Amino acid sequence: MHALFDEAGKFLAGRILSEAESSAQIELDSGKRVKVKTANILLRFDKPAPAELLAGARALAAEIELPLAWEFAPEDEFGFAELAREYFSAAAPPMEQAAMLLALFEAPHYFRRAGKGRFKKASAEVVQQALAAIEKKRQLQEQIDAWAGELVAGRCPQPVLDQLYRILFKPDKNAPEYKAVVEASRAAQLAPLALLSRAGAIQSSYQFHWQRFLFDFFPRGTGFAPLAAPEPPQELPLADVQAFSIDDSATTEIDDALSLTGLGSGTVRLGIHIAAPGLAIEPGGELDRVARTRLSTVYMPGHKITMLPHEVVQRYTLDEGRANPAVSLYVSIDEATLAITGHETLLERVPVSVNLRHDQLDHIVTEDWLAHPEIQIENTPQALSDLREQLSFLHRLARQLKLQREEVRGKPETFSRPDYSFRLHGVAGDEPDGSERVEISTRRRGAPLDLIVAEAAIVANSTWGELLADYGVPGIYRSQASLAPGVKVRMSTRALPHAGIGVKSYAWATSPLRRYVDLVNQWQVIACARHGKTAALAAPFKPKDAELFAIISSFEGTYSAYNAYQSSMERLWTLKYLQQNAIAELDATVIRDANAGGLLLRADTLPLVLPALGPDSLTRGARVRVRLGEIDEISLDVHGTVLARLDDPLDASDDGPVDDDEGEGEAVAGPIAIAVDVQEGDGAPAAPAAPASA
Repeated sequence: MHALFDEAGKFLAGRILSEAESSAQIELDSGKRVKVKTANILLRFDKPAPAELLAGARALAAEIELPLAWEFAPEDEFGFAELAREYFSAAAPPMEQAAMLLALFEAPHYFRRAGKGRFKKASAEVVQQALAAIEKKRQLQEQIDAWAGELVAGRCPQPVLDQLYRILFKPDKNAPEYKAVVEASRAAQLAPLALLSRAGAIQSSYQFHWQRFLFDFFPRGTGFAPLAAPEPPQELPLADVQAFSIDDSATTEIDDALSLTGLGSGTVRLGIHIAAPGLAIEPGGELDRVARTRLSTVYMPGHKITMLPHEVVQRYTLDEGRANPAVSLYVSIDEATLAITGHETLLERVPVSVNLRHDQLDHIVTEDWLAHPEIQIENTPQALSDLREQLSFLHRLARQLKLQREEVRGKPETFSRPDYSFRLHGVAGDEPDGSERVEISTRRRGAPLDLIVAEAAIVANSTWGELLADYGVPGIYRSQASLAPGVKVRMSTRALPHAGIGVKSYAWATSPLRRYVDLVNQWQVIACARHGKTAALAAPFKPKDAELFAIISSFEGTYSAYNAYQSSMERLWTLKYLQQNAIAELDATVIRDANAGGLLLRADTLPLVLPALGPDSLTRGARVRVRLGEIDEISLDVHGTVLARLDDPLDASDDGPVDDDEGEGEAVAGPIAIAVDVQEGDGAPAAPAAPASA
């Protein structure tokens, strides 16, 4: 005797070896013996053999006309054997009964399961709806198959093209366009990115990276909802200074300006004036919610996404010819010794006489020009000439402040590599489209104007950090326990030392138009300026406020991602620069040898780090000539091959720079996260991480 039984929704058949009251021992064709509950045995038969019965039943089940079976089925609950006798004949043999069981089980749109081997037919309305859904699904699958076929053939269907970036970065995995890409990837044995590139879907590498960034951080676009820019407070006193700012020509969010009075009197008063949107933007208000959502301005070559609406920026930026609200730190300095003897913080309106642009003035404002008044340079702007004495004093002060910080650090700051500036020519609208010609220029780190601004910012951020701590007002600080390898800069609400800068505490507060933590700290500093020792009661954020920890958490991740995107765009435009100028070879410095994880080079005159093939004998600092391989603008990848060594292996004096205070800066590409999930794997190398910043 044989039996057909149900094993967890799977039908099996075998020979009954023994049978008890509630179970039976059954031997399958494989020889395996199983214990089956009596309730799960649906059909007993003598012949044919179990394997033959199942094979024949499956073939016969495919021929059963389900609409006809549904017509024959009784209205009440019934067993499969009953319907088999109605459909086939009154003496339906075991194979026909088994065929009906399989057919009923696999047609839930016609027959609802009511128990082991028992069913109840669906209503006519349910059947009609189910059949319509099945037909729709069939047609959809045909469409998916057709799209997949086109992709495999190297053509991208328009519906897939319309959903391209959503498919790649934030897909609906039930969408037919996504399923077509997955099917085609499997069929072509290509990663989705490679498949779509081959099919011509990705026509702009710039748009690929741009849309990827927008999907992650600006899914609703980069525009602002209509918001009224709050009027600056008019009751603030007017400062008796003439301030000036130092930025590059592309800067529109002018956060900081400087003033200097008292030269020649023995005590000089340095004013560090910071734009004060915190005087008008209310914590918890609409503009605050916008700023807290964005957390920072996003920078990239040829474009930026501001943290605050343009109208707000224009109202509070420290433009020349205006007197806008500012939080001013006035530092008293002994003119002879350059020692800081005191400070005070005021809320006021600060007249700005001129906005200096360092990219237009660096060739004039040199160490020699500042140190020797007799040096005259043709075409020096009058505004710069008028500020020459002040700039000379500020440069001497900045150098002194830097030396003092280096004593605390225990070693000097070294900047042996230049800064790189990107300029795009031919931008047609508000943002690039990737077809522009790129110009990359260099600028020496630590140039006089840079040094003046940097040291003034450090004075303000460290002084206000200590002020908050002295008044018991919480703030957001950046700290670094030591300069030991692996000890990173971290953010917290505690005023801890920053070993990398060489100060007791450091609170970002000098860029409130561009960074949200600076705006938060400005609110706290304003409370100190207004209320003094009772500021802790009036400040928007109280000690141990959970909101501050939430802000730190969201800011760190977002700010790092923004910097990574900026770095990836700079790498993209660097690769385009190589192509536009047909650069096939360049000079580079080894920054990681082959024994440390693979040879890694940094170009000497471009912001480019790349892996390379070369001799194992090359060590860090070795200078080489390298031939570039194929450039992939999607993966941001380029490899090199070392052609020759340019320095003397036995003479370390001609080695290239490898140990900057800012670390290696640009990184080699790593994986891009592509959301299309294919079993064979997908993805591609990604953008480099952004350089670390104090």
